[in-house]
Amino acid sequence: MEFNDILYEVEDGIATLTLNRPDKFNAMGPVMMNEVISAFDLSDQDDNVRAVIVTGAGKGFCGGADLSKGADIFNKDKKIEGRDATSARNPDGTFNYSSDAARDGGGKLALRIYNSLKPVIGAINGAGVGIGASMLLPMDIRIASEKGRLGFVYARRGIVFECCSSWFLPRVVGVAKALELSFSGRILSADELKDVGLVSEVTAIDNLLPRAREIAKEIADNTAPVSIALMRQMAWRSLGMDHPMEAHKIESRGICTRGASPDAKEGVASFVEKRLPDFPCKVSTDMPDYFPWWEEPEYN
Repeated sequence: MEFNDILYEVEDGIATLTLNRPDKFNAMGPVMMNEVISAFDLSDQDDNVRAVIVTGAGKGFCGGADLSKGADIFNKDKKIEGRDATSARNPDGTFNYSSDAARDGGGKLALRIYNSLKPVIGAINGAGVGIGASMLLPMDIRIASEKGRLGFVYARRGIVFECCSSWFLPRVVGVAKALELSFSGRILSADELKDVGLVSEVTAIDNLLPRAREIAKEIADNTAPVSIALMRQMAWRSLGMDHPMEAHKIESRGICTRGASPDAKEGVASFVEKRLPDFPCKVSTDMPDYFPWWEEPEYN
């Protein structure tokens, strides 16, 4: 698949997705958003991909929504290149909030990252604001270069939370800090990002991608891909559970199915024989029969 606004490369089991509009500070428009979603479709379908790294080309990570067309980017009544031209209006002129055309595009992107079957590492090379900050929240591991900066600037642009950030941000930093950061809209330095828990580490800019690849390679070399896919969804979806019994039910299914799998045998054998494992099960063909469990009536 060919892309215009992103780069997508796979090497040594690691997919690197690069936002690639450096002359526009990697600003996010409908074309880039749809391409990022398509890239995650590719990574999920490719058993050779064990982890995904997301970063930006040039000096910035992502300068937020592409405002080159003015405020029309936020106006659902305006036709924007690359965006669904279907009207979000009812015949009487009122908004049909349940229509696909009324949905926040950034939210579609966040939900696609949330649903990823591969672990996602955000490598924040420079500044990211708005969707450029929010899209990082559903990623599993976030690291920043010393030049990394993020700002949740919604109110400064006259809008509100987008990209599902009202759900993700309080879960990452706590509700009080999430509101503080969003009410002020101020830009946080790399060290501040680490202090509030938005990133796990800060490194020199030249070491950012090598460090991200080091993290990804540790996952790729040592872990079972089916286990990772299940654990990723178990962890994220447990955030909405109202009792630990819900986690116990899912974990029990996982132990029953994975414990009897060839992967479990290989995991034990490689440990005993003191070698790297070679897990045979694949995400594309060997997910257990209870997956996706959240679509069952008892979990809806």
